[in-house]
Amino acid sequence: MSLHIGAKPGEIAETVLISGDPIRARNIAENMLSDAICFNEVRGMLGFTGFYKGKCISVMGTGMGIPSTAIYVHEFIHSYGVKKIIRVGTCGAIQPELELGQLILAEAAYTDSATHRLYYQDPDLAVPAHAQLLEQAKETAVRLQIQVRIGPIFTSDIFYSEDANRWDHWIKKGVLAVEMETSILYSLAARNQIEALTLLSVSDNIITEKLTTAQEREHASREMMHLALEIA
Repeated sequence: MSLHIGAKPGEIAETVLISGDPIRARNIAENMLSDAICFNEVRGMLGFTGFYKGKCISVMGTGMGIPSTAIYVHEFIHSYGVKKIIRVGTCGAIQPELELGQLILAEAAYTDSATHRLYYQDPDLAVPAHAQLLEQAKETAVRLQIQVRIGPIFTSDIFYSEDANRWDHWIKKGVLAVEMETSILYSLAARNQIEALTLLSVSDNIITEKLTTAQEREHASREMMHLALEIA
């Protein structure tokens, strides 16, 4: 047991899928894992461990934003010996051609968060995904005939902004989408020498103003879950 996770030693697998939404974590456990048991309900962050094709895998919600994600990633690594973390989340696209449901592999994450300065001197550095895990995901997507876009994303500390031109610079840099967790996941993974990768399903397009419903966001992309479990 750690400060924020109620699991006993051995109840969390070495590979964990994380989602900002704990209901999505429950949906994965109920629909895609076998023999799943619930190891955490502390603060409503549901966590489960089960099996996928015979491999033990855990899945858990982390809440939204860098601070909440950082807590759970730290405790996974230091209290439970987790070696691989795959984020399965949603994002807002900032490239107009990206349609709802498009699956993105985040090869790196830019951020406006002050937490970035705790790990890097260059404020403009895009923190990279684990190279081998990203390559594995690319190859697996081809094998499974899952269409993915691969590119950088942006991790924001704020969801709403009054700056109408906020994304112009990042659109020109080729950033595909915006979310709120990946930068810290990649930073902590690199610092602690574990594997990490973020898979995202486009839930809305900030430029075209298309969006999904809350229920659709809970279930997100089944292809995304399938790909994440195949590389877990």
